[in-house]
Amino acid sequence: MITSYFKYLLRSGNEHAIHSPFLFDLYTKVIKVKNDNHPDYDELKSLRKALLSSNEKIEILDLGAGSRVNKSNLRKIKTIAKNAEKPAKFGKLFHRLIRHFQPETILELGTSLGLTTLYMSKAKPGTKIISFEGCPQTAEVAQRNFDKSGVENIEVVLGNIDETLPAALQKLNRKLDYAYFDANHRYEPTVRYFEDCLPYAHNDSLFIFDDIYWSDGMTKAWEEIKAHPQVTLTVDLFWIGLVFFRKEQVKEDFVLRF
Repeated sequence: MITSYFKYLLRSGNEHAIHSPFLFDLYTKVIKVKNDNHPDYDELKSLRKALLSSNEKIEILDLGAGSRVNKSNLRKIKTIAKNAEKPAKFGKLFHRLIRHFQPETILELGTSLGLTTLYMSKAKPGTKIISFEGCPQTAEVAQRNFDKSGVENIEVVLGNIDETLPAALQKLNRKLDYAYFDANHRYEPTVRYFEDCLPYAHNDSLFIFDDIYWSDGMTKAWEEIKAHPQVTLTVDLFWIGLVFFRKEQVKEDFVLRF
């Protein structure tokens, strides 16, 4: 991944490399925001601090690619928070993206401890978030965090996403505005989840893929997703990739600094 990151640094640009008015506006006003001090962030910062200091142990049922740093199924919450939760800058980015696009339907593949879910939840409390988690004890911790925060717009779907995702999609009436893919970090499941969700995407949908350079398989999946004929615009921020389906957009792939 280190080699991939150096290649990313060499290839990445800023707003001066953007030709699309849509993306220029999105990059300068939403993605590349330095001083974002929304009131929601203080509570979530406190929650992150609490999770990072928790010695409570839970048993992990890992249905995905597993952890690179911990092979034991019995893990402390603080270890999960350190290695599995996205840094605050990404939570804040998701918060801004949702405030900007105002999606009505949001899916999150991979709840983990629920911190990223809460960033999305608080960005638009009136929108229901369906979050998928395969591990019962992890989902239980996430639900505790949701209850403490007083949010009521998150539904956690427990079980193997291979089985639960298709069933949940059928209830969406063919409309999916926003999806965050952070579950099984392998090539085949990532592409399959993308293809499962694709019939429900529309012109203004946004799909976000996590850890696109986590492995050769994930990078292969990212390249395949970028090349899909329904995808018109992608943004590579190294740690995550943004995918748009705007038919009025010339097909382009951007690598931008974040």
